[in-house]
Amino acid sequence: MEAAELWEITLRSLWVAGAATFLAALPAVPLGLWLALRGGGGLWGRVLLYAGMALPSVVVGLFLYLLLSRSGPLGFLGLLYTPYAMVLAEAVLAFPLIASFVLSGARGRVEEVRLLVRSLGGKEAQVLPTLFGESRRTLAAALAAGFGGAISEVGAATLVGGDIRHHTRVLTTAIVVETRKGELEAALALGMVLLGVALLVTALLVLLERE
Repeated sequence: MEAAELWEITLRSLWVAGAATFLAALPAVPLGLWLALRGGGGLWGRVLLYAGMALPSVVVGLFLYLLLSRSGPLGFLGLLYTPYAMVLAEAVLAFPLIASFVLSGARGRVEEVRLLVRSLGGKEAQVLPTLFGESRRTLAAALAAGFGGAISEVGAATLVGGDIRHHTRVLTTAIVVETRKGELEAALALGMVLLGVALLVTALLVLLERE
């Protein structure tokens, strides 16, 4: 594999996983904080949310494939076999990861934050934004988990992206392709790049958490 193609695949992987993490975080972070304020959303609420962390990626990919195919209800959007479909699939998988991490991390700080807000003369409506501001480390861990789940995903990305060279091929699907071709050295090199990217992004999130 040429260096130019490797850079292309790596940058596409970063873009897809980053966009998916951002898209998933938009509803997942507020949901996790809101559930923390409500005592965790009850037993079954937590069970459903945590069960989402074990969603089979191929099932998510199949569901989105049926939605985005020409005969599906969203087929008119023309998203199937595009990077945008991959973003949607990975966002679905990252959503429960981010929401669960936020819920677990923020749940133990709710009463502390509520007392802080009341001591400063604030109202209950101010607890949620204050909890958000006080949960920086939790948010960093949640985003790292979501990004890690997104960039390492292969099943759903293959189903809705099609692994089209120079269009939808990412690091995970490229590893599968090279392995099937018997190009184990290339597959190992791609694997090292994938590990390096995941480590670098996680390190950046940790640095942001400490500032």
